[in-house]
Amino acid sequence: MLPWSAELAGRLDKRTITSELLRDNPLGDPAERPLWVYTPPGYDADTDRRYPAVYVIQGYTGHLGMWENRNPYSQPYPEMVDRLFVDGAPPMVVVFVDAWTAYGGSQFVDSPGTGKYHSYLCEEVVSYVDAHYRTLADPAHRGIAGKSSGGFGAMITPMLRPDLFGALATHAGDSLYEVSYIPEFIGAVRSLRDYDGDIFQWWADFQSRPPFTKPADIPLLVTLGCSAAFSASEDGKPQLPFKAHSGELIPELWQRWLDWDPVLMAPKYADALRGLKAIWIDAGKNDEFALDLGSLAFRDALTDVGVRDEVVHFELFEGTHMRIDYRYPMALGWLAERLAP
Repeated sequence: MLPWSAELAGRLDKRTITSELLRDNPLGDPAERPLWVYTPPGYDADTDRRYPAVYVIQGYTGHLGMWENRNPYSQPYPEMVDRLFVDGAPPMVVVFVDAWTAYGGSQFVDSPGTGKYHSYLCEEVVSYVDAHYRTLADPAHRGIAGKSSGGFGAMITPMLRPDLFGALATHAGDSLYEVSYIPEFIGAVRSLRDYDGDIFQWWADFQSRPPFTKPADIPLLVTLGCSAAFSASEDGKPQLPFKAHSGELIPELWQRWLDWDPVLMAPKYADALRGLKAIWIDAGKNDEFALDLGSLAFRDALTDVGVRDEVVHFELFEGTHMRIDYRYPMALGWLAERLAP
């Protein structure tokens, strides 16, 4: 595997989309957003053909430029996507979506703490792609995929918008919050002792120095960002779902987080889930955030609401939460077979 870039057989367009929904968002983040769109080999030659599309969303602190990062003995995802179609997978348009915020992510939900990122994805990005590319603009031919927070977004989006998305792939997606999030709260509470229990005091410190230079930075950033997404007050201020000095859960705020747990959402959105064409779920057996257990729980929830076994690919593999990007083209190729016309 060569340690430098390879020329694509398809094409990767790097565009900019201006979002009206993100204009004047609570964090003052840009309304102009990058959007990458990959078209497969042959797209430019056959100008009458239309293609399925899969939207790819990122984990927490992910941004589009990171898709081109080149790690030793691995390829950036756009090159893996290209190789997939060169090797014969049914061709698709693959859309790389930006949903960055000042807190490092949006969880792809609409929130007074961050902005209308779910609506931006569904109403603006999808319509832009359908207007500018020859897609099959139908949920039977449109999927969404992601890892971690992106895996969470991939789980909830077809539940909320089955009129747009008919398939999903989630890699170690955030789920089963009692198991995955509560242990992280313990570390957050202990770290906040250095900031008088005030996460905004930590946030001011974080912004004043090189980022990620203290062990507490990542867990506190995720806690702040998820609080902005799930439990912000009406004026947009993030509210922690626990008491900062003790970690005791605050029931009404914690419930707002649980309302976004895909495992608990499944019964409410059973009809949407039963209507999906394809659902890929995987996670490493030793996931540091216990998202292997969350994946199992989500798989069980699908069974409980009557999703047919033949629609689902479920797998726990040897690995952790990190360096699992080699799984992405596996899921994408599986979706390509099922979204093809």
